[in-house]
Amino acid sequence: MKKKITLIAEIGENYLGSISFAKKLIDEAKKSGADYAKFQSYNELCLKKSDPEYNWFKKVSLTDKNHLTLKKHCKKKKIQFLSSPFSMERAKFLCEKLNMQTIKVASCKMHEKNILKYLNQKCKKIFLSTGMATIKEIKNSLKYLSNPEVVIMHCVSEYPLPEKNANLLAIKVLQKNFPKNQIGYSDHTIGVVASLTAVALGATVIEKHFTLNKKLEGTDHILSADPTDLKQISSEVKKISSLLGMEVKKPSKNENKIKSFMRKRFVI
Repeated sequence: MKKKITLIAEIGENYLGSISFAKKLIDEAKKSGADYAKFQSYNELCLKKSDPEYNWFKKVSLTDKNHLTLKKHCKKKKIQFLSSPFSMERAKFLCEKLNMQTIKVASCKMHEKNILKYLNQKCKKIFLSTGMATIKEIKNSLKYLSNPEVVIMHCVSEYPLPEKNANLLAIKVLQKNFPKNQIGYSDHTIGVVASLTAVALGATVIEKHFTLNKKLEGTDHILSADPTDLKQISSEVKKISSLLGMEVKKPSKNENKIKSFMRKRFVI
């Protein structure tokens, strides 16, 4: 059975603090086949001045007005707006001010039970990233998320992620441990092979950082998909989903039509 593969274009900090550029990224993500344009929700209250990247994060943080502008633009372009809150205050802003019922929980926040408890009451769907997490920790997070549909995202928190560390077989481990949940993959590798392989292993959601130029400022552009890459992922995952078929071994309809003939075709 052909499964719908959801594609998330993670714009995040790649918009470089420019709302006009963010809009271009949204436009191209939609054209390239993405279902969601994803951002990151933090402000100065979330940041530690001792962080070596404090000035960078301050530059690429979205204001409340920015959020509203980008959500409106996504609606205009018919692509879903998605974001990850990095504090309780930002979670409340997304859910109560932007009326969002679908949220992405970042790997670094999946252990914060107060945020999870809050999202459990407000959301219908949550994408839960699991970078740096064990099966035990994922199970603990799910205890606080009994209400929404939870898509568990395999993720390795390295930027960029060497292919040898991708550990894509963890997708099968997640499927075994969480049979009631969809399993997705948040891809931080360079290129598109990991995303395509993840779908072949059963992932139904792919999140990939998105850029228009892999040489731009910032750490995420090099590991991001550009429009050509994202179009390839969008096109190829549909083929892979169709190729996978069903988890059953039996003759196809066409095989049944020729079965008798083929088995008697040659003289013994």
